Amino acid sequence: MTLPLFGIADSCEGFAREPSRIVVRLKSPDTEPCDDSDFSLVKSTVDLIRSIEGKHHSIFVVGDSLDTPVSPSLFNRVISLPAKFDYLDTGDILGIHIPTKKFRTLFRRSSRHNSFLVTERCNNYCLMCSQPPKDIDDNWILSEIKRSLPLIPKSTPTLTFTGGEPLSDWTDFIGVIADCRDLLPNTAIQVLTNGRAFANSTIVDAWKAIGHRSLIAAIPVYAAVDYLHDYVVQAKGAFDETILGILKLKDRGQRVEVRVVLHAHTAPIIAETSRWIARNLPFVDHVALMGMENTGFALANEKSLWIDPIDYRESLCEGVQTLAAIGMNVSVYNLPLCVLERSIWPYAVQSISDWKNGYVEECTKCIERSRCSGLFTSGRPRQSRGISAIR
Repeated sequence: MTLPLFGIADSCEGFAREPSRIVVRLKSPDTEPCDDSDFSLVKSTVDLIRSIEGKHHSIFVVGDSLDTPVSPSLFNRVISLPAKFDYLDTGDILGIHIPTKKFRTLFRRSSRHNSFLVTERCNNYCLMCSQPPKDIDDNWILSEIKRSLPLIPKSTPTLTFTGGEPLSDWTDFIGVIADCRDLLPNTAIQVLTNGRAFANSTIVDAWKAIGHRSLIAAIPVYAAVDYLHDYVVQAKGAFDETILGILKLKDRGQRVEVRVVLHAHTAPIIAETSRWIARNLPFVDHVALMGMENTGFALANEKSLWIDPIDYRESLCEGVQTLAAIGMNVSVYNLPLCVLERSIWPYAVQSISDWKNGYVEECTKCIERSRCSGLFTSGRPRQSRGISAIR
C-alpha cells in the first residue's frame, strides 16, 4: 500500500483569526510547545489527558479512539484527521489550508526520504514525468517551505527539493536553499532540476554564492544525442541548455549528479549513453541509472515506454561497468536485485521512497530482500518477468 501523504481533515476548529494556510509540527503531549506551530499529537484518551495536564493550547487528533468528544473550551485550536493517517508521529510537519481543510504531509521525522515539492510548473514536459507539470500560480508552496524549515530537526541527514522545475522562480528558491544553509547546516541538500536554468550564468553564480557545504544538483541526461533527449523531455533545445548548465556548474566547482531514467527510449542505448558520459562528463560527482516509476505521464505513454528490465539488463551492466572503470561514482536506483546482473549488485541502492515502496509475495522467500530496492507501489505497478526469489 502507498502511504497517504495528503487528504482532508475531519475538522479544523479555532482558526478564525489564523492565516488561510498554516504549518503544523506535531509534539508529544509530554513536551512543552516551543513554537506557535506546535500541536500536541493525540491518538488516545491518555494522550488527551496528558495534553491537558501539559497545558497544551493546540491539539492534533488522529483517529476516532477517544472515549469522549474534545470540549472546545479545553483548547484554542483543534485539528482532527481520519484514522488512516495513524502513521503520523511526533516531529512530523504538515501544511494545512484551513478554508478547505486540505492538508499535505511535508516532513516525517522517521523517514530517510523527505522531499519538498517546490512547484508544479516546468519548462520540460517529460514523457514519463511522475509529477505532470501545471501552468499555475503556486508561489504559496515556497512560502510554506520557508515556514517549515525552522521546524525541521538539525540532525536531519538529507532533504530533497523537487518539482516541476524548482528553479522556475529561481530567486525565491535560491533564498530557500540559503535558509537551508543557515538553519540546517549539516543536512545534505539535493535539488532535482532539469538543469536548463544553469545555462544562465547569473543563476549559476547565485547558486555558487549560497556556499552550502553539501548541495548537489541532480540533472537528467537521457541520451548522448540531442534529438532523443529533446524528444523525451518534449522541449527542443533542452539538451544543449542542460549540458551547458552542467558545464557551468562544474566550472564553478559545484556538485552535479547526472540521472538517466530507464524506459523503452533510453534503456536499449544505456551502454552508449554511459560511454558518452564517461568521455564527455567524467567530472560529474555521481551518475544514477534509474528504473522508471509507472505513474503520472508514464501511464498515458505506457505502451511506448514500458520495457521489462530483464530485456536491458546486459546493456545496463555494460553501462555501469563503463562508468565504474573510469572511477565514476555510479548507482542503480529503483530496480530489484533479481533483475540485475549479479556483477552490478554492489551498485544497486535502496532508493524508492519508503511511502511508496513494497514487495510481492515472491520476495518473502528471498535472502536478499533486506538490501533490495523492492518495487514501486504508486501508480500502476508493472512487474518484471524476472522477479524471482534469490535463495
